[in-house]
Amino acid sequence: MPVQTIGSLPALALALSWGLVLATPALAADKLANVAAHVTIVRDDWGIAHIHGHTDADAVFGMAYAQAEDDFNRIEMNSLTSLGRMAEAEGSGALAQDLRARLYVDPADLNARYRQSPAWLQALMTGWAGGLNWYLATHPAVHPRVIAHFEPWMALAFTEGSIGGDIEDIPLPELARFYDVPKLAVLTPPASGAAGDPTGSNGIAVAPSNTRDHHALLLINPHTSFYFRSELQMTSDEGLNAYGAVTWGQFFIYQGFNDRVGWMHTSSHSDAVDQFLETVMRKDGRPFTRYGDELRPVTASTVTLSYRNSTGGQARKSFVVYRTTHGPVVGQAADGRWIAEAMMFEPVAALEQSYELTRARNFSAYMKVMQLKANTSNNTVYADADGNIAYLHPQFIPRRDDRFDYTRPVDGADPRTDWHGLHALDEAPHLLDPATGWIQNTNDGPYTAAGPASPNARDFPRYMDTYGENVRGLHAVALLQGRTDFTLQSLMAAAYDPGQPGFDILIPHLLDAYDHAAASDPLRARLAEQIAMLRAWNRRWSADSVPTSLAVTWGEALWRAAGEPGHDNSVADYDHVLAATTPAQRLQALATATDRLTQDFGTWRMPWGQINRFQRLSDDLLPRFSDSQPSLPVGFTSAQWGSLASITGPQPDGVKRRYGNSGNSFVAVVEFGPRVRAVAVTAGGESGDSHSPHFDDQALRYSTGALRPVYFYPDDLAGHTARRYHPGSGDLPLPGR
Repeated sequence: MPVQTIGSLPALALALSWGLVLATPALAADKLANVAAHVTIVRDDWGIAHIHGHTDADAVFGMAYAQAEDDFNRIEMNSLTSLGRMAEAEGSGALAQDLRARLYVDPADLNARYRQSPAWLQALMTGWAGGLNWYLATHPAVHPRVIAHFEPWMALAFTEGSIGGDIEDIPLPELARFYDVPKLAVLTPPASGAAGDPTGSNGIAVAPSNTRDHHALLLINPHTSFYFRSELQMTSDEGLNAYGAVTWGQFFIYQGFNDRVGWMHTSSHSDAVDQFLETVMRKDGRPFTRYGDELRPVTASTVTLSYRNSTGGQARKSFVVYRTTHGPVVGQAADGRWIAEAMMFEPVAALEQSYELTRARNFSAYMKVMQLKANTSNNTVYADADGNIAYLHPQFIPRRDDRFDYTRPVDGADPRTDWHGLHALDEAPHLLDPATGWIQNTNDGPYTAAGPASPNARDFPRYMDTYGENVRGLHAVALLQGRTDFTLQSLMAAAYDPGQPGFDILIPHLLDAYDHAAASDPLRARLAEQIAMLRAWNRRWSADSVPTSLAVTWGEALWRAAGEPGHDNSVADYDHVLAATTPAQRLQALATATDRLTQDFGTWRMPWGQINRFQRLSDDLLPRFSDSQPSLPVGFTSAQWGSLASITGPQPDGVKRRYGNSGNSFVAVVEFGPRVRAVAVTAGGESGDSHSPHFDDQALRYSTGALRPVYFYPDDLAGHTARRYHPGSGDLPLPGR
């Protein structure tokens, strides 16, 4: 085996040394303390950790420790989810979720993959586990719900930072029915036709030709559930220097930048997960599936899960699970055929790709890492200090027969439906330095990413995009086209532009319905003031806007009346809503909205900011809200209506106001000049501790879009350093003191 050098030590020797940390319990504390002494954590005045280690593995150790300081609970819960161990904490209701994970994740298999992975990657995984274990060793008051000791191989269970992995495409109810999982706990979906909770993200890259100072710009704006990621910086003496958003429990910057390259991932609608209908027959008492003229064996294995029982102890439940040549069996169709799920499971390559992208120094290096083809779910908007901007499609795209509709289960007995290798990267939609000078992606298809310079949908199989265009994409294109004077500040302003093109589509139809209603229609008089207000409205949100409150509540009522099958912000969904509702229903939806606002607030004339609020009371995974507790007004609206800045959330029993728990979670704007310059904001604050000053110290900036400077270089941190310490040790002297 060739020996790769990391720093001054051979990587293989370093990996073996790290292995001793966990393999020799009597020496573990001494070994971990020695590693911690080579790591320095600086906390800036926003509580954000800037971690430096001698090696990359040291930096990973420090970032895992720092993440645990900020919110160990979320690290453990993400780990339990990815490992298929949630039921050990939550009880038998989580068995179906765990079984779904364990269709792919097997501890023995991951341990073997860890030992066979490159030595440098082993060192990083062991550093990650060591940092978490050192945190637990130095914080005896912290009591994990389940995982009291982390093993390096566990990092391979959680290798891609998206909020929902491919595995979530497997419906839990169908899986539970097939495998007879007891006590299934499934969240109740929105009522049919209810306006849903659209997720999404925004990425924008602007070329030097379209900027005032001739520097490339990048907007990083993921939309997730709040507090899903931490914000931090990782540096090492080996050249690592990355800043951005890190999903709790992972050791790579998922969306961010280094001093040369920036990347924003948005969830893709490229199809990389398929279901195959399997015709099952018995031969000599064993199950087989038909595949053309042959029979292929179905394999069976036993998965044993632990779960918390009614007395607080642990019980075990075993399931016999089946696999066909297409993947694990996840359900049964109405006609009796089994359903097998095909998806990528390459955890070593996926983790290698996720980490190595953060070290790329230019576009060529970035694309070299992409050749691992270990990402299925991310569109990528890219910018760099060389002035390049790019759009990159997911890299793992199975080659298929485009005559078949892979958005539905296909016949697994027909060999023509099978996957036939992977597409080359240049066979997928992509862009490099388009003539328009800008690129945007808002989770929509790639075919409007750069206006007239976009890839042409006719040149690609339809499974390259299953979604089309959305109203946020319409908004982004309108802001970018024809403009050549962007600055960091003006791109930040564009990220909070108050336009809502969804209402530009819908409201003219409401006004037309009113104008053509019969004079005798009682709604004409009842809605006269509301219609006049909406007719005069510029369809832009603000905290003091009454029309925004009325329009949002009306739009949601219209969605319910249409019985819209999805809950998204695609242009196709808007077409459906308009086609499925009559003029009378559009007017009635406005009357319903009026009644709802009046019932909740005593008047329908409520400014939007009095309804739409940001509140952080605790770090509970399922947040609680209270109208009697302090909260802040938020002017922007849901992505449902095309707002680029997005906030959405529930209206649980007992409250009248809306409290966001999803949407903008991290926002950064980056300028790649001679020195990288950036501004950013994180929802609420960096810490999950409600007693910390950094629990909600960014809330006002978040709610108003007032991004703060990022302290990327050591001289940026000068005067902004609150703490400096080694993991598990007391504070070190601050520079200059």
